[in-house]
This record gives sequence, C-alpha cells and structure tokens, in this order.
Amino acid sequence: MTDNIKPKEATAIVNSLLGGVVPKIGVQHITVGRSAEIEAFIKALEDVRNGHSMVKFWIGDFGSGKSFMMHLLNTVALKQKFVVANADFTPDNRLYSNDGKAVALYSAIMDNIAIQTKPEGGALATLLEKWIEQVVSKTAQAEGISLTEIREEQHLPLIQRSIMQTLNEITDVGGFDFGVVVMKYYEGYISDNEQLRRSALKWLKGEYRTKTEARQDLGVREIINDLNYYDMLKNFCRLFVNMGYSGFMINLDEAINLYKISTSVMREKNYEKILTIYNDCFQGKVSNFFINFAGTHEVLENERRGLFSYHALKSRLETNKFETLEVRDFSQPVIRLMPLNHNEIFVLLKKLKAIFDFNYKTQLDITDEEIQLFMEEMFNKPGASEFLTPREVIRDFLNILSIIRQNPGVDKRQLFGQIEIRDERPDESAVDSLVDGIEVL
Repeated sequence: MTDNIKPKEATAIVNSLLGGVVPKIGVQHITVGRSAEIEAFIKALEDVRNGHSMVKFWIGDFGSGKSFMMHLLNTVALKQKFVVANADFTPDNRLYSNDGKAVALYSAIMDNIAIQTKPEGGALATLLEKWIEQVVSKTAQAEGISLTEIREEQHLPLIQRSIMQTLNEITDVGGFDFGVVVMKYYEGYISDNEQLRRSALKWLKGEYRTKTEARQDLGVREIINDLNYYDMLKNFCRLFVNMGYSGFMINLDEAINLYKISTSVMREKNYEKILTIYNDCFQGKVSNFFINFAGTHEVLENERRGLFSYHALKSRLETNKFETLEVRDFSQPVIRLMPLNHNEIFVLLKKLKAIFDFNYKTQLDITDEEIQLFMEEMFNKPGASEFLTPREVIRDFLNILSIIRQNPGVDKRQLFGQIEIRDERPDESAVDSLVDGIEVL
C-alpha cells in the first residue's frame, strides 16, 4: 500500500492531516472514491492542452474534501506538464476591488506557482530562467554565435531584442512593460545583479504599490494593479505555453469569502469578474487556461448572496436537470462532490494506517476489525449524521494512532469510547444576519 510513497510525502501527509489541513504533496496516495471525477478532469486537461480553456466549480459541504480535491487536481495537472497555482480567497484577497485586494490575490497566485520539479510552489524564478535560456539558445543559433559567447555583455542588446520580440508576439494588454521587466530580469541574471533580479520579480508578482517606485527601480511606467492583474495572468499563460508547457491552471479555494463580502455592490462586482473569466474561457478568448473554484452549496445556490444571486451566472451554472445521484454529468461546469461512503472511508483509514507506519518505521497493532470498530463508534455518536466530516474522522484516527504508537499498552476500545463529535462548520447563518445588518446600514 506504500510501494511508491516517498518519505517526504508520508511525513507531509501525517503532519498536515493531524493539523487539520490538506497536505501539499502526496495526496494521490490517500485518494479514494473520486475516480469518475478524476477521469473527467483528465479529459478536460486534454482539451485545455489542445488550446481550449475551462472553468470548473467544485461544490461540496464543509469538510467534504473540496480542498483535498484541489490538491489532487494539482498533482494530476503537474504530471500532464501544466504550470499550476493555488490561492485561497480571504477577506483581503478577492477577484475585484479598488483597494489592493485583487492584486493581493494575484500576488498569492504568483507566489504559489508550481511545476513538476517544484511541486510545492515558488517556481516563478525557475520558469523565467528556463524561458530566458530558451530565448538565448534560439538567438545564438539564429545569429551563428556560440552559447558561451552570446552571454557576454556586448551581446546583451541582441538578447533583449529577442526577448522583446517574442513577448510582443505572445502578450496582449500590458505586454510592453511586461517585456521590459523580463529584459531587466535577464540583465540581472547575466550580470549577477541580484537587486535587479529581485526588483523584476517583485514587479512580476504584483508587489509594487506605486508607479514612482517601479520607475526608479526598473524604468517602467506601469505596475500590476487591481485593474490589470487578469491580463497579466493571461500573459503568463501564453508565456508558459510558449515555453512548451501544456497550459496554466489556477485553483481558487474558500469561495465562501466572496459570499461573505458585506456590500452587495462589491459582491456583484466579484461575481461579474467570475462571469468575465467564464465567458473568456468558453468563448475562446483565451487559450490553454484552466480555472477551478471551490465552495459550499450555499456559495453556489443562495439566491440572495451566492453565485445564483447573479442572474447571468445562475443561468450558466444550473445543474443538468437530468442528473441524479446515480447518473452523473461530469462535463458540466459545476461538479458536486458527494460524501465518501463507509466503505471508501474504511479504505482511506487503512491507507492512512500504512502511511503512518511507514512514516514512523513502526507496525502498529491495529486490525481491520478494530478500524471497523473505530468507525462504528464515530458514526453512531449523537450528531454524527449531521456534523461528522471526513476531516474529523481522519484527524481522530491519526490522533489515536499517535497515542497507540507512544503508549503501546493502551486500551484501544477505551480510546474509541472517548470520541466526541463537534460541529466544526462555519456558522453561515450568523454570516447572513451580520451581512444583512451591514447592508441595511
């Protein structure tokens, strides 16, 4: 069961799940019951690799595995040679704003850029250097100059011209400043000017707050801001494809934070931005681009403040009326994540036990029958049917394994008897009344 797992992945899985969060790496080793969704996703990735673009909404109750699904999508997309990035919506990160919250989301996306050799993120500099090396190599070939010689200072204008020419061909809005900054990055790269490289990266990540500062450091007139960050994401998408990647996939989790925006006008502006992205992707205005949103049923369906409150989105995101629990349609934009059944949870817990043993180089004495007993204790507790989530089952199971590992003589049945069910869901009704009060004001 742990044949292909790396020690680093095992540690990430155990530590992250004990902390109640999804591990950044290794999620493929603990995947159960999602094969139909993954199959449909692989087909969608193929379409995007072929030049189409896609938006998917992964909808499920709190703790149903949305964040887990996002990380699993990452793992699959990285293997298919996509550049991927994850970011969470927060009270300070959103799609539309006029006070820096949208460019903050952009910066979070750029910080978390990952490729197969750097799956944990922070791959932007690696990608830039890789692309620059490709340009240098092509220019050397075209000019009949050796690769060693072309890196010398006197050939800098030649390379800069090639960088600018290539970027002009592939970029759209804001391409000129984008090109100038990439040239500055190259200048810093070959002259070992770390400060210049850092300034160029800072600009590309949307971290400059004033145009004056950017002009002083890099000689550009514009900065990435709330209004143009989406154009920059599209420019990066074209750049990655130009390098030979399949496309650019962005996962945006915690959409509840858009639902919680207190003023209806600002909330609508954010939904309007989702509509723009949706239309761009499905009308072919952008290529090789894949955006995933994750949120609860309330975020999607609430007619007053969810995505369905925005009529143009509701008409696009309503579920196929012929779909049932047994007959699913995974090709539609909204994919509803059904809870894992008891058999799937049992398989998951067995996998976790094997990974836990592998991580700690131990062999805990806990049988399949005892795993079943643990599950019975959990699922028969008062409130289990209403409040119990996979996250809580996993955390309690790993906590019990931790106790058993450190206290081998402990009474397992007594431990199982101490399980308590807590309601860990955010109080969305409290959010409703709070926001309604603010809107009345």
